[in-house]
Amino acid sequence: MHVFVTGGTGTIGSAVVTELLGNGHTVLALARSDSSAQALESAGAKVLRGDLADLDVLRSGAAQSDGVISLAFGRDYSSPDALAHAIAEESAALATLGQELIGSDRPIVTVSGTPWVPGRASTEADPLPTDGPVGGRGHSVTALLDLASRGLRSTAVRMPRTVHNEGQGGFAGLLADAARRTGVAGYPGDGTQRWPAVHALDAAVLFRLVLESAPAGTSWHAVADEGDTVRDIATVIGRRLGLPVKEVPQENFGPFGPIFAMDQPASSAHTRNALGWQPTHSSLLEDLENIQP
Repeated sequence: MHVFVTGGTGTIGSAVVTELLGNGHTVLALARSDSSAQALESAGAKVLRGDLADLDVLRSGAAQSDGVISLAFGRDYSSPDALAHAIAEESAALATLGQELIGSDRPIVTVSGTPWVPGRASTEADPLPTDGPVGGRGHSVTALLDLASRGLRSTAVRMPRTVHNEGQGGFAGLLADAARRTGVAGYPGDGTQRWPAVHALDAAVLFRLVLESAPAGTSWHAVADEGDTVRDIATVIGRRLGLPVKEVPQENFGPFGPIFAMDQPASSAHTRNALGWQPTHSSLLEDLENIQP
């Protein structure tokens, strides 16, 4: 399959590109900079220059592919407005890619976060939230899945709060960045809230499996660790960086503060049973031991 990939140089995307190329697929990847283009070409992908806001470029990429994996998302989370802009940009891109594929029966796989459900681990059957700081992503992903009735195999892989590789990435990576910046390995709330996690290389396998075989209109959970407590995560970060570990106000974490403070474990039992996906790489707490002072 010739696959058009956006976001192919991120923590998830670079692993997905390698996974696809290693399993008989070819890749056309969106690149917005010379450095991204060079990284993608070095990995063995062909490059389409442009960024997520270039809707004509996205249409071109989708038109010349057998399937699409959409992973690109803005990198500026510094304010509510910046986060809202990234969500709006992603929404327009997904709508454009979906419209290009209508009637083709080709697959498109997008990404979202796992939902949170009070009192239990969320499952693949739970709807995405459509309120809160990232509620807009719920609207755009749901709209893409609804296009399954119009002749495209739209699916979604829901990612946990931390996708990690070599101790970096995701919400745990943001905690480590904040610790380096402030001199405290801080966590919001009492630290008993749980975050799910997955190694990027395990997540990449699931994206490939979903692209190849998942039914239209379905959602899947790329969850390896159902829920590590944030205090345990911060404790490893503090030990690795030689910093004190303590509770800090959730406002310290900007627009993600309310999400950081939530208990949000997630299950992947259905995904494992239905697709035969089995994570094999290190857990989050093991991988955080790779953090360097």
